[in-house]
Amino acid sequence: MQNMQNIYASIYESIKKDIVEGKLGANDRLPSIREQARQLSVSTTPVEAAYQQLAAEGFIESLPRKGFFVAALPVSYGQFTLSDHQSKSVHFERERVIEDAYLYDFHLCKNDFTGFPINHWKRLLTDTLRDEYNELLFYGDYQGEAGLREELAAYLYRIRGVVCRKEQIVIGAEQHLLLHYLAILLKDISPVMAMEDPCYPLLPYTFQAEGYEISYVTEADQGIDISRLLQTSARIVAVSPSHQYPGGRVMPINERMELLRWAEAHGGYIIEDDYGGELRYLGQPVPALQGLAPGANVVYIGGFSQILAPDICTHYMVLPDSLLDAYHHLRRRLWFEQSSSRIYQRTLEKFMEQGYFEKHVRRMRNLYRKKSHQLAEALQTHFQGYGEVISPHAGFHLILSIQASASEQELVELARSHGIVVASATAFYGDKSVYYPKRRFLIGFGGVVWERIDEGVALLRQIWEPYFLVEGKPFI
Repeated sequence: MQNMQNIYASIYESIKKDIVEGKLGANDRLPSIREQARQLSVSTTPVEAAYQQLAAEGFIESLPRKGFFVAALPVSYGQFTLSDHQSKSVHFERERVIEDAYLYDFHLCKNDFTGFPINHWKRLLTDTLRDEYNELLFYGDYQGEAGLREELAAYLYRIRGVVCRKEQIVIGAEQHLLLHYLAILLKDISPVMAMEDPCYPLLPYTFQAEGYEISYVTEADQGIDISRLLQTSARIVAVSPSHQYPGGRVMPINERMELLRWAEAHGGYIIEDDYGGELRYLGQPVPALQGLAPGANVVYIGGFSQILAPDICTHYMVLPDSLLDAYHHLRRRLWFEQSSSRIYQRTLEKFMEQGYFEKHVRRMRNLYRKKSHQLAEALQTHFQGYGEVISPHAGFHLILSIQASASEQELVELARSHGIVVASATAFYGDKSVYYPKRRFLIGFGGVVWERIDEGVALLRQIWEPYFLVEGKPFI
């Protein structure tokens, strides 16, 4: 029922948007209910409901034995606009609702929940609520539940090679919230932060919002260039050594050691983003940089959204000893309270303590490895000769590189109009022109239904084919 409601809302919002923006003009005829349902590969029920709602609101009208037509809107309607903030919020909500209805959802960071150990989680959650709910409904430790931090410290050492005590771990509901506090914490160290190019944009955008200048000190898809770093005033560097985003480059040991030596020599700090570091499909997960020098100025960042579920709302950072006093001073000044649910934290603690979490990690790594291989084979089969498939060997996506006459955004929108979700890679690059005229797309495999991978890729090839360039010339 919920899915049907999402499909109805998607159809309604999409047609309404086209009418308001003038893509559909007065007296334009809409496809029949049956034809619209066939085009969208859905039943006629949500289409009929969307048409009825649009008619009730006066956006379309039904003419007997002729069909549905766009109504003429008053001129003043187009002049009514929301504030920028409201417009962005509405746009986001529309995208979220529409994405729920896509048939081929190659979203770059969705999970596959078919392997989620729901029975174990429900039992442990019930135990927590039955035995501890009265205590857990009040404020908890501002750094997170002590038991979970202890389990997490042990797990990070076994699986990621991170060496830390529970006193160094700070838990929060959102990665952005923790990065926000970290940006405030490091402000006296340096007003400039150096970054890889490309990178996950949450890091630079959060620090920019706190007034930092961002300096990219790499060539595209390459490692940190220490000589370029030394030319800046940056004393903070953010890296993803185990899985540079989105290309998946692994930082070799010599670069890691060079970066640690830079931090020691210049009093610098390294932010190591190891989000989803467990999800490596070629060989074993690459050990964290932090473990090479546990006493160094390295802030290690991770979370449970990718490997477990976003709704758990549990992220964490491991602070070096050199920042602990400053952190406690800051959290007292800001009256910092724990943002992550104590009930979920205690449940997660039990989940880890009883061994379910590491079993789940192994199971999901195997599942995602198989889906990654299946997607790679589909892309290589259907785009052979016209595209290059790049596998990061980690994370939730592959990269498809093609030469095309249309822009990445135009091709993304074209895919969406045919029920396919893919993402442009441009947003992750500081230098947007580094791979022109190639177009790069992030094709996710985490949330797409197994049986739809090949047929979705085949359809993508079909609708993009007219825009292919071969040796700079149109394909057809």
